[in-house]
Amino acid sequence: MIDHVGDAGPVVVTIGETMGLFSAVDIGPRPDRYRLGIGGAESNVAIGLARLGTRATWIGRVGADSAGDLVRRELRAEGVEAVAIVDPEAPTGLMVKHRPRGSASRVEYHRRGSAGSRLRPEDLDPEQIRDADLLHVTGITPALSPTAAAAIDHAIDVAVAAGVPVSFDINHRASLWLGRSPVEMYLSIARRAHILFAGDDEAALIVDGSSAQDLALALTALGPTQVLVKLGADGCVAMIDGELITVPAIPIVPIDTVGAGDAFAAGYLAELLAGSTPAQRLNIAVRAGAFACLGPGDWESLPRRGDLAALDGGADPVIR
Repeated sequence: MIDHVGDAGPVVVTIGETMGLFSAVDIGPRPDRYRLGIGGAESNVAIGLARLGTRATWIGRVGADSAGDLVRRELRAEGVEAVAIVDPEAPTGLMVKHRPRGSASRVEYHRRGSAGSRLRPEDLDPEQIRDADLLHVTGITPALSPTAAAAIDHAIDVAVAAGVPVSFDINHRASLWLGRSPVEMYLSIARRAHILFAGDDEAALIVDGSSAQDLALALTALGPTQVLVKLGADGCVAMIDGELITVPAIPIVPIDTVGAGDAFAAGYLAELLAGSTPAQRLNIAVRAGAFACLGPGDWESLPRRGDLAALDGGADPVIR
């Protein structure tokens, strides 16, 4: 099933699992109320891109259930083209998100045997990838199953053969790799990627370095020409076309940091496809990441371009 949003302009294709998300309404160890939504790193980036004015297509599997219906409906409502393969034999995966205290979050996953984990190479239309301006993948999907890993590998091969740049966010989830090492998979993708996003701890999984600058240089040596090492409250260090750039974070009081990395990636990629300079790309990336922390939810607080001005201060605190 394809929900098509047809505007002119560059398009990013992203592939992965989007799940139903039960978020605790109340703060505390035993919440009584939950809100049902959706969440997934790749679809978060797609929504972030769409809100910033860049066309985005998300490809994945969902179950023939209400959570799968919600995934398709929410993505369509956000202006994302959803290529959702409905799997009648497996459910849509679920996440449960608690806030035991303040801004601290804990997420539990119920995705074993999910529709999303059953993604396979045959689910992908090579022409959609060849026609894209950029392919964005994460390290989450290859961890779900051998067929999901094969699907991502196939998508990257199609993109590289067609001259479509590949963006890779390591987005390491240790719980998905229990008893297995992700290093070989991450290295395989990184060596074929043009753009690489990683936290400093994630970068240290595949390269050596005593500082963020060292890690950025080592990641660049693998092949990507644009490497962004995310440092949270300390901003980021980037190596872009041979230039080392350090960008401070926007000072904020965070409410929920989930989705900040996806917002950062969306901001950078939107500006890249708009033809902006490296400094402009990084400026929007750190601002988008900061803004996403100002409200709850995986993607609900991702910014539109007009929202980013609120980070400059002086805005009317009451929106009329």
